[in-house]
Amino acid sequence: MFAPTTDHPVETVEKEVIPTLRFPQEDVLTDQTQLERRRADAERACRLGNAYHGKLDIFFQTADGQPKRVQTAVWGTHNEYITLKAGIMLPLRAVLGFDFY
Repeated sequence: MFAPTTDHPVETVEKEVIPTLRFPQEDVLTDQTQLERRRADAERACRLGNAYHGKLDIFFQTADGQPKRVQTAVWGTHNEYITLKAGIMLPLRAVLGFDFY
């Protein structure tokens, strides 16, 4: 189970809100191990979404530093983005982690 370490409350948003949000220009993760884990988890989330239409929680951070959560399925992974249900794209650099359940 992933839970972001933050003093701010984590707001849950609908996936349809994501295109209206601004994201940081720099990656929210700095540790190479965390970056590799996020990439592996993104690939796992994509397999879960495509094979089983399974949803998960994605924790991400906006440009103002606020952590957010969205519950959705991942349909695709790319070098810089993940594609969510309904074709919505979320920058991978903003993703803090995934919670599979």
